[in-house]
Amino acid sequence: MNLDNLLTLDTLQLAKAMLGWRLRLDSEEGSYEGIIVETEAYLQGDPACHAYRTKTKRNAAMFGKPGTIYVYQIYGMHYCFNISGNEEDIGEAVLIRALEPTLGIELMKMRRNTASLKNLCSGPAKLVQAFGIHMDMNFWNVRTDTLSLIPPQNLLVDNDIITTTRIGITQGADLPYRFYIKGNSFISKK
Repeated sequence: MNLDNLLTLDTLQLAKAMLGWRLRLDSEEGSYEGIIVETEAYLQGDPACHAYRTKTKRNAAMFGKPGTIYVYQIYGMHYCFNISGNEEDIGEAVLIRALEPTLGIELMKMRRNTASLKNLCSGPAKLVQAFGIHMDMNFWNVRTDTLSLIPPQNLLVDNDIITTTRIGITQGADLPYRFYIKGNSFISKK
């Protein structure tokens, strides 16, 4: 599956299909790369979705063309990022929850101030910090910018993927919209 085909999937399918793809950022400081091992889907009719009520200045990137990057701050101190799904003008996105680091590891360790490989990208705010993703990347697109997706050599099958409920939310917490690679030690939590 290539990137164009990936980005035609509905958001729930996209969240699952992104597992095993590599996230790559080429920046002035260096290149970072990691395998996507955990995701969560956020759909427009979902009360936990930032686009649940309406389009705002904060969530406008979610309504962009599929592949648009949505960067936002949580708890007034951490940043997370999503990749928009579905069609343009439908506010949906996939939260990238965790990566297995594969390139730029020393730079990531410096950014995160840790020597622990497993602690570099095992959570949405951690991976944003490790990669140096920032608010100026809001509205970038994985098709055209230096924050991009690279297809896996082998696609995962359903037996390789765990489907469960999302983490750290109160509304819509019972929806099975979280996906992770079975047995991967880099996920945020089981």
